[in-house]
Amino acid sequence: MSLLALGLMALSNTRISAAVDENFYIFLCFGQSNMEGAAKPEAADIASPGPRFLLMPAVDDAERDRKKGEWCEASAPLCRPNTGLTPADWFGRTLVASLPENIKVGVIHVAVGGIKIEGFMPDSIESYLKETPGWMKGILANYDNNPYKTLVTLARKAQKDGVIKGILMHQGESNTGDPKWAEKVQNVYDHLLGDLQLKPEEVPLYAGNIVQADGKGVCIGCKKQIDELPQTIHTSQVISSDDCTCGPDRLHFDAAGYRELGCRYGEAVSRFLGYEPKRPQLPNAAKKIEVPEDAVTAETTIPGNEFPKVGKDGRAYFYIHAPQARKVIVDICNKKYEMQPDGKGGFMAVTEPLVVGFHYYFLSIEGVNFIDPATETFFGCCRESGGIEISEGPEGDYYRPQQGIPHGQIRSIYYPSGEIVNSQSSNRKCEWRHAMVYTPAEYEKGKKRYPVLYLQHGMGEGETSWTIQGRMQHIMDNLIASGEAVPMIVVMESGDVKAPFRGGNNQAGRSQYGASFYRVMTEDLIPYIDANFRTKADRDNRAMAGLSWGGHQTFDLVMNNMDRFAWMGAFSGAIFGLDVNTTYDGAFARSEEFNRRIHYLFLSCGSEENFGTGKLVDDLRNAGIKVDYYVSPGTHHEWLTWRRSLKEFVPHLFKK
Repeated sequence: MSLLALGLMALSNTRISAAVDENFYIFLCFGQSNMEGAAKPEAADIASPGPRFLLMPAVDDAERDRKKGEWCEASAPLCRPNTGLTPADWFGRTLVASLPENIKVGVIHVAVGGIKIEGFMPDSIESYLKETPGWMKGILANYDNNPYKTLVTLARKAQKDGVIKGILMHQGESNTGDPKWAEKVQNVYDHLLGDLQLKPEEVPLYAGNIVQADGKGVCIGCKKQIDELPQTIHTSQVISSDDCTCGPDRLHFDAAGYRELGCRYGEAVSRFLGYEPKRPQLPNAAKKIEVPEDAVTAETTIPGNEFPKVGKDGRAYFYIHAPQARKVIVDICNKKYEMQPDGKGGFMAVTEPLVVGFHYYFLSIEGVNFIDPATETFFGCCRESGGIEISEGPEGDYYRPQQGIPHGQIRSIYYPSGEIVNSQSSNRKCEWRHAMVYTPAEYEKGKKRYPVLYLQHGMGEGETSWTIQGRMQHIMDNLIASGEAVPMIVVMESGDVKAPFRGGNNQAGRSQYGASFYRVMTEDLIPYIDANFRTKADRDNRAMAGLSWGGHQTFDLVMNNMDRFAWMGAFSGAIFGLDVNTTYDGAFARSEEFNRRIHYLFLSCGSEENFGTGKLVDDLRNAGIKVDYYVSPGTHHEWLTWRRSLKEFVPHLFKK
């Protein structure tokens, strides 16, 4: 029986020994906040590198389905829930890339932000706990108030699965200037070797250096004592932190700094194990975008932000902090630019030189467009959009506010439409609508009455577009102050074209898109303006103009209501399918009558757009219609075309 028992014991011991995988390399990681991790993990850090890099958690993490003491795939955060990126993350990734594929790497990670080395010394932990600040006590509780014991307990369990090959430490900031720090580190190292029955020549200590910040690191005085650690612990190796980038506190590394330092840990261990180091692909391996000194913050940028910027050559520079994003794109002027990661959670892009003027743009993550949080918003493209202004030189002063001249006001009004106004109307929706109204500077000073221009925007834009993107109030102020234009009221409404065009007839006089506005204009808006503002309420003092689809609406409304309007203009007008002989009941074919009733007709377009305006002008002139035609040099279907068009159009109004 005794021989049988001995045989069974021998077999049992053989099985236990066989369970240890000699190709499973385990590393103990301990220290304070820079080992705990202070940078927010990004997408590349959260993605698991695969089953060859494992973590034995020191605390439970229900969100990631991690249990204390049970191996799992390693990805940030390694220390505890809600901690950050650590050197151990990219240490493990570097080893996996450098070692043969049959070798697995495992880490056990115990770290406490702000802890002194005494917090890991078995003989000093109890007394040290009495002096720890309140904020640290909760962290220490995760490790049963004994981080050293937690580390050893887990290490012993891990030794049943693999072989401990090294100890990684990042500590010292809280012991800066302590002349006995190296001896205290040796105390921890010796206890770990003894308690785990490890040989120092087989299990070196790798100590990472502190944040340097070009010599301005908060704990830069600690660098020398770490550099000298091998004089006390001959089997230790210092991992350089030279040029490792840091956060604004100059105490903790940023994400790129942690990755770089982690790779250096991995390279040192690879060499010790006899393998040539191979670095994994770092997420900040993209080309760096240099922003020229002459670049200035765009005038459309929300104050307090540095980006977007515009260079003297018209290139736009965009930046966004999106640490969890993998791919970010700037979509501007029908061209997409992939933003380059900076390794610190930020992405940057630079465009080709952009033409002067205003441009809508979006940022995109994983195909989802959103507004750059650093830019003012503008309603365009059928939604709120980002926008950037590429400034003109002095030639753009006509749409800029000027000193020394009177300035009018922009009023935001809500007016009733439908049955609220006229209970006799049938099949009309009862609603309150929004409009913007410009009044000239002198409006507040007397009882004078003024002519009115109804000014419409284009498809997918809104009632605020002319004032924000178009800067019409400055154009009007400057023209009135110079005597080029008579003082007038300008009214801007949504026109029911904020939503996208969804098909159907687009021909002049026959389209349904935005046609719901026509009755609102004639039955609600014009009566409200005449009743609530000092207007000259007759056709000779009423004009209408619009850009793009607003030009289409202008033609439909004026041509069908010549008893209400005597002045009209279309800037890049979307006036399709117009037959001068038949459209609008052949009104253009009766040229003498038209020219008598419409005091001024103005059409314009950009020289680089192809909207058919030139042909329309030719057709009208051939039919005997008097039409003034303006071409904006060098511009497309864009706000600079329409600003210029408004400047050319307004001086002709109400002067007959």
